[in-house]
Amino acid sequence: MTLNPENIASYASTFLKVLIDYSPKVISAFVILFIGLYAIRITNRIIRKIMVKRELDPTLTKFLADILLWVLRVLLFVTFIDKLGIGTSSFVAILGAMGLAVGLSLQGSLSNFAGGMLIILFKPFKVGDTIEAQGVIATVKEIQIFVTKLIASNNQTIFVPNGALSNGTIINYSMEGHRRVDLTIAISYDTDIKKAKEIITTILNNNPKVLLTPAAEVSVKNLTDNSIQLAVRPWANNEDFGAVFSDTLENCKLAFDAAEITFQPYITEVSKSNK
Repeated sequence: MTLNPENIASYASTFLKVLIDYSPKVISAFVILFIGLYAIRITNRIIRKIMVKRELDPTLTKFLADILLWVLRVLLFVTFIDKLGIGTSSFVAILGAMGLAVGLSLQGSLSNFAGGMLIILFKPFKVGDTIEAQGVIATVKEIQIFVTKLIASNNQTIFVPNGALSNGTIINYSMEGHRRVDLTIAISYDTDIKKAKEIITTILNNNPKVLLTPAAEVSVKNLTDNSIQLAVRPWANNEDFGAVFSDTLENCKLAFDAAEITFQPYITEVSKSNK
């Protein structure tokens, strides 16, 4: 194939003309892109500082700042494409179709996203609270957009989807600041009930971690076939709950041993059929 010098000169002239005509658009588009990225970063940083100064919830601050960041980036990208001379109407239509397809394929993720929004807005719990939900009891470490990160007492990390979390039952043990310890101590029918109750009451009164208000309660809970069950219900701050639970059991055992009162073990009666 023989190249015609006149054709090469014509192509080169046309290319240079297009390059010269299009160069200002390309340069201005990339200038807008770089300046926009820098402005978005500065704006996001300022917005975060404003929300922190107004003492908004840290989870809500991070969530709103992330949404604002991505919205500004999408707007900047559309502006960049428009500045290059690419029709934005067809581009937006393509994005809409892609968004619909992605939305249909990620319905579970969208449900988790909506659940995260509900948790952040209505605040059934916050970071640091101990909750019971979806069959686990753990402390909230982080509320993310799609999942909530929990830390169990054995230091296991648990991720619970926000969709299931927001639609299920949540027990928040930390919201009120203090909790009641519910214990059941069984004694034999030979035991003096008043004496046993006095010993338990003294133990609770001598424990500085037991709250005076609300007052602790020691009462007869049930009369079974082989024991008298006493309900022991002291109150404690959230951080002292475990200590009050274990200290009460240990001190009651030691005091009952000194007073020669025996804990009545739980006995299960099994009937045997005659062969």
